[in-house]
Amino acid sequence: MAIPPQTIEQIAAANDIVDVIGSYFPLKRAGANFKALCPFHQEKTPSFHVSPQRQTFHCFGCGVGGSVFRFVMDYEHVDFPSAVHKLATRAGITMVEERRSEGEDRQLEMRRLLLKLHAEAAEWFHENLLKKDWAAPARDYLKGRGIDRQVAKNWQLGFAPDAWDAFLKWALERGYSREQLVQSGLVKPRDDERPQSEVYDRFRGRIMFPICNDVGEVIGFSGRLLESDPQAAKYLNSPETPLFRKGRVLFGLHKTKRALIEANCAIVCEGQLDLIALFEAGLNNVVAPQGTAFTPDQARLLKRYVNEVVLCFDADEAGQKASERSLEALLENDLIVRVAELPPRQDPDSLVRSEGKEAFEKRVAAARDFFDHWINHKMASVDLDSIGAKMQAARELAVTVSHVHDAIMRGQVVNKVSARLGIPTSDFAALTAKQPLGRIPQPEEPARKPVAGPSHEVAILCLLALRDDAARKFLLQQNWREVLAQTPEAQLLIRILESDLRAQDPASLNAFMATLSPGEEGLVSSWLLQKVPPDPRGLVQQWWNGLRQALVRRQLQVAESRMRLPQLSTGEVLNLQKQILDLREQLHELATFSSVRAADT
Repeated sequence: MAIPPQTIEQIAAANDIVDVIGSYFPLKRAGANFKALCPFHQEKTPSFHVSPQRQTFHCFGCGVGGSVFRFVMDYEHVDFPSAVHKLATRAGITMVEERRSEGEDRQLEMRRLLLKLHAEAAEWFHENLLKKDWAAPARDYLKGRGIDRQVAKNWQLGFAPDAWDAFLKWALERGYSREQLVQSGLVKPRDDERPQSEVYDRFRGRIMFPICNDVGEVIGFSGRLLESDPQAAKYLNSPETPLFRKGRVLFGLHKTKRALIEANCAIVCEGQLDLIALFEAGLNNVVAPQGTAFTPDQARLLKRYVNEVVLCFDADEAGQKASERSLEALLENDLIVRVAELPPRQDPDSLVRSEGKEAFEKRVAAARDFFDHWINHKMASVDLDSIGAKMQAARELAVTVSHVHDAIMRGQVVNKVSARLGIPTSDFAALTAKQPLGRIPQPEEPARKPVAGPSHEVAILCLLALRDDAARKFLLQQNWREVLAQTPEAQLLIRILESDLRAQDPASLNAFMATLSPGEEGLVSSWLLQKVPPDPRGLVQQWWNGLRQALVRRQLQVAESRMRLPQLSTGEVLNLQKQILDLREQLHELATFSSVRAADT
């Protein structure tokens, strides 16, 4: 099935691009437009612009741009049909489709099915927790952690029965196939090397935490054991699936992103229970990585919302190591990092329940700069009287400091470390400079083949045809097909004139851009952000005349070159002479028109 153009236009009209992009990360008004740090490349100064008037976006840093559909495709890493369906669902529009390719059908249907399966599975686990007698131990455990029935409902917590195939049987009865369940990650083969072997439930005897993307769709699960078992991991996450990529997801973000924007600071904890306890206590600007350390993707995602991070990891050695492992990704995204001191054998969950919200807020407010905390931690175990121990500590510290890209911050950290080690600042700075730079995360940018922009004349005509209906009408009244067929780099202008777009209708522009390549869409989005020059009708005539002059000059040069060829017949010479006279006359008329236009203006 394919999506009719009128449906695409309807969906574009129903999805304001400022609202759509603003649901992913904060936008700040800048005159008639909105600005933000670009989500598709690293930058310190916002160059990502969103036009509410044109309903387009464009980054002047990396060149990415286009319609609301392009943004969802690139940000969500989905294809065009998936982006259209997502926006249609958001607007409550029922889609009627034409035929698509079999590959598109399969991909879209699989995503729909997996989302439906995860939503139904979350509800099944949730009903188990609330209503089944055999889930009483799970309810008791949560109650002991301060999670009552209402909180469990707020987060749709669930419980997976301690059985090999309870979920499998339930899902098969619902009509899901064995292959679909394996692809979801909710069941797994007994023999990973033989996918066709017998399958069983991945989650058994665990409290289930639905993991949602940032728009609230369930895309995976994290399951926690009720009791410690040395033979099993305390937490078990869904595997990598078409829906779920652990390193790209922050637990709770769909509920907390508004508070993150308002606070411009994220309280980061390790686990789901810690996050839920803080959120339900009223500390809403909180997130948790899916794991104990930030990945570059997670840090880049968090940077969209905040400039500062307060790490609230456990006070044990594992928590310290998690803080250090998170540092590289956070610093490379220019986030300010502080560390809240937690008492021994305490975590955010137990602490906020015992001390209350205000006391925890004071701990967050008093959180020390990461490097102050980290230097104290490192120095506590270093024998400064031992040259060998001091040098080893200096080398370890230098590696971490090398991840600081900001020159001012690096200078301050170098001063602090060298003072604590008792070595000259210049020596430690030199040691830091020798370290390989921290791995700079490369964002998963949309694939972009550089698109050579058309000539200046063609680009101006494209801009006018896109922005002004009168200019577009003038071009359509000319012999544009004949002229543009002989004009280099005019394909994009041809497509603009062949389309049914209406220059003053943003939905029509979005529907047209949906037919372009990513590179072409980037060019068009940049033109749409430019101001329309005064007198577009007169300007389009002037530039069209210039384009025709350039074409006639090329034709004249070819004819004059052919006249110099040897052994031309008398008839060929006469024909060329007539052609040259005609071309010179055309060029004179066009030049006269240009002179008259120049005198008028």
